Amino acid sequence: MKFEIFVGFDARETAAYEVCVKSIRNHSSTPPRVTPLVEAHLRGLGLYTRLHDRREGRLWDVISDAPMSTEFAITRFLTPILSAEPWAVFCDCDFLWRADIRELLALADPRYALQVVQHEYAPPEGIKMDGQLQLNYRRKNWSSLVLWNCTHPAHEQLKGWINTRPGRNLHAFEWLEDHLIGSLPTAWNWLEGHSDASINPKAVHFTRGTPEMEGYRDVPYAQEWLRVLAGE
Repeated sequence: MKFEIFVGFDARETAAYEVCVKSIRNHSSTPPRVTPLVEAHLRGLGLYTRLHDRREGRLWDVISDAPMSTEFAITRFLTPILSAEPWAVFCDCDFLWRADIRELLALADPRYALQVVQHEYAPPEGIKMDGQLQLNYRRKNWSSLVLWNCTHPAHEQLKGWINTRPGRNLHAFEWLEDHLIGSLPTAWNWLEGHSDASINPKAVHFTRGTPEMEGYRDVPYAQEWLRVLAGE
């Protein structure tokens, strides 16, 4: 199966991006193509036109009237538009991959417009990562890893949503009927600090903060993350 991989990129999280991409490649049977979603580049292409602002030092999405914890909070939804292949994987940059991504592609089911780990995740609102606000919204963290069926006709209306709808509508996949959203095993988006510790993760998501940040150096799989960062 032909596919592409897109990873969210934020200038404040270059170490996380480096580990994510390295870990994908370290476990891949053949070198995969990985494309960073760089906001400035997507704006230059005319694909991303949402108005952002800065309020109290935080990136703010004007349409949503809400803070954005990363520069790729909304650009992730451009994946099926950018992909030249029928299938694509998007993930946040704060992932540590521990299995061949082709194992994930083997789960692709053309009945669905996309497939995600359908978390029941509602952390208390507060501060996460490097001072970013922790906000709750419907289907939180479902969009942090998506197996996209890029040619599915239901995505046609997504093109008109990306630059006009609040982020909470996009993250909840509200352009899709529920039966078009398929599920994936939790192991592919194992949330540090939340997911069942008995699961052997295929991809660890350090959603609260990556291991180079103060307070997250001793969480599960942190040492493995740090070894990848060090090139070991």
